[in-house]
Amino acid sequence: MSKEKYVSEKDLAKDKSQTEKATKDEKSKVNTKADEHEDQKSAEKKLAENLAKAQEEKKDLEDKFLRSQAEMQNMQNRYNNERAQLIKYESQSLAKDVLPAMDNLERALNTKVDDEASKQLKKGVQMTLDSLIKAMKDHGISEIEAEGAKFDPNLHQAVQTVEAENDEQKDHVVQVLQKGYSYKDRTLRPAMVVVAQ
Repeated sequence: MSKEKYVSEKDLAKDKSQTEKATKDEKSKVNTKADEHEDQKSAEKKLAENLAKAQEEKKDLEDKFLRSQAEMQNMQNRYNNERAQLIKYESQSLAKDVLPAMDNLERALNTKVDDEASKQLKKGVQMTLDSLIKAMKDHGISEIEAEGAKFDPNLHQAVQTVEAENDEQKDHVVQVLQKGYSYKDRTLRPAMVVVAQ
């Protein structure tokens, strides 16, 4: 009996050992599943972080792309505007160079002549001046009206002031010393004037 008892204790010890091993295995499986679950959560968290980072980078790249597109469009518009300005005002420098010649022709016409030859010469000068004035008008260059007009610093250059005869004459041009000209919507040369104060 003692042998049976010994066997049974041995069996019991073996059973106990197997039970403990099974329990450890189950605990190990539970721990493994918990670890797997933690690893999965960690991987999901990393994926979420990477996704958020990638979306932020995408957003930054889209923003840079849109800004560069806008900058290119602005450069194109600036170029087109500058080109249009150059075309619109292409005759400006030529007109500035011709104005002194027109001034000289007008001075020649203001001289008094007595003999017939001088009158014919004056008539030729007048015809030349008329041709120049017509050509200037055809290209958008016109004389600035100054005599009796209210003084405008954008159109007139005051070189002298005189006492006003009445209140209506104050801040008005009383004499034009040199004609001014405008080219399209720009002042080509301001009129040199005397202003009443």
